[in-house]
Amino acid sequence: MTMNLFGQFLSPVLLGIPLIALALTLPWLLFQAPTSRWLNNRLLTLQNWFIGRFVHQLFTPINIPGHKWAMLLTSLMVFLISLNMLGLLPYTFTPTTQLSLNLGLAFPLWLATVIIGMRNQPTHALGHLLPEGSPVLLIPILVVIETISLFIRPLALGVRLTANLTAGHLLIQLIATAAAVMLPMMPTVALLTMTLLFLLTLLEVAVAMIQAYVFILLLSLYLQENV
Repeated sequence: MTMNLFGQFLSPVLLGIPLIALALTLPWLLFQAPTSRWLNNRLLTLQNWFIGRFVHQLFTPINIPGHKWAMLLTSLMVFLISLNMLGLLPYTFTPTTQLSLNLGLAFPLWLATVIIGMRNQPTHALGHLLPEGSPVLLIPILVVIETISLFIRPLALGVRLTANLTAGHLLIQLIATAAAVMLPMMPTVALLTMTLLFLLTLLEVAVAMIQAYVFILLLSLYLQENV
């Protein structure tokens, strides 16, 4: 039973070819490309409005040098939301439930923010390792603790996204299986279970969007510390 539950998170393979590459490419086909027309259709207008509001909210507190990251972080935000939402559809695969993929996204971007801080303002970047006004006896311990907390950031980014999506998918599968088993024996209880399943699905849709936003927001905070 346990293998069947977690089997949904295995990367599907067809004729020896891993389909995770197709799952990572497909979301980009769902978005309309900008046109040269004066008036856009409703979908493209809504898409542009969403991206504009997101960029304004995310980069307003960040210094001007950090605005170079707008295109990268916005594209990653749209990409993660698309992957998370498509993974809720039947007979689909959610690549963001793979810790390797999430760490592959989190570690290089976090490392880039650290390198930018060390290159542009090394004194300020190293100053984060020791809080101001720390007692002299605690300085070595605090430096070690802050260094560990710095290097654990990409791991926390990847694990947070993976754990939230994995837990939601497992709950949906467990409740759906329970509803299907109880439907012939206890229809009333099964209907109540399906109502709970519907509410949980709505919650998972919200989690899919919120976790993508949190991933990008934390990256922007790390960027803000180093620019």
